[in-house]
Amino acid sequence: MTTLVSGHQPRAAVIGGGTMGAGIAYTLAVASHEVWVVEPSLERVDQLTREIEAVAAAGVERGKLQTKDMQRIARDIHHVTRIADLPLGLDVIIETVPERQELKLEVLREAESRNPLLLGSNTSALSITELAVGLDRPEAFLGMHFFNPVWSLALVEVVRGKQTSADTVEAALAIVKAIGKQSAVVNDSPGFATSRLDVCLALEAIRMLEEGVAEAADIDRAAELAYRHPVGPLRLSDIVGLDVRLDIARGLTEKLGPRFTPPALLIAKVEAGELGKKTGKGFYDW
Repeated sequence: MTTLVSGHQPRAAVIGGGTMGAGIAYTLAVASHEVWVVEPSLERVDQLTREIEAVAAAGVERGKLQTKDMQRIARDIHHVTRIADLPLGLDVIIETVPERQELKLEVLREAESRNPLLLGSNTSALSITELAVGLDRPEAFLGMHFFNPVWSLALVEVVRGKQTSADTVEAALAIVKAIGKQSAVVNDSPGFATSRLDVCLALEAIRMLEEGVAEAADIDRAAELAYRHPVGPLRLSDIVGLDVRLDIARGLTEKLGPRFTPPALLIAKVEAGELGKKTGKGFYDW
């Protein structure tokens, strides 16, 4: 049975100091968790620290946080360069490394050796059941799919693998609630619910742009104003990363068939290094 320990400050770890890792670490720390971030690049650690400080400062300006909260958050987030440096017996470890199955398998096996009560993956499309292969406690493993920017988007998609126990799902739901998020529980399937819907819309928007149906801004405006999407599919693709979009589309094509075949325009953008917001150019100039 997976039961979070009461009566102590919750302790968590995030593996990977990229955009998602930084957002998850910040969100956990805001909710009074002590957090360890595993990131081997000291340059990336410096950038992560600046990102978290900037988001916390913005929270103070909006009246969501107090200055003392900023100080507590800074105190409660620790950085280590190796998974082996994590404390034993954390409440939860969440991996956020790139969407490559072999890499995630290696990271998850090493993370499990730190004996967390709960082990989660932030994967947006890889099979939770397949990622559980090689784990000693697959029943304590599940998907915890956050969305970017983590600090402002309310949903965490909780993905139940074939061996995930009911207790593990309940423990994950308790964490989601504790950090002020809402959950959607889905069974393990290609793309889960969110990525499947999101990529489907994004690929069709890219095809429309490719075919000259409308300009990017007008396609996005149609989705935003007609269907109340907060961000249009092309702008959102830039924010997510066009390389990420392409990887997921290819994975869904392999699992579900040609309806997820990536458009030539998406492939060309990625090959040209135009990956969206993170490179300054995608469907928009940033």
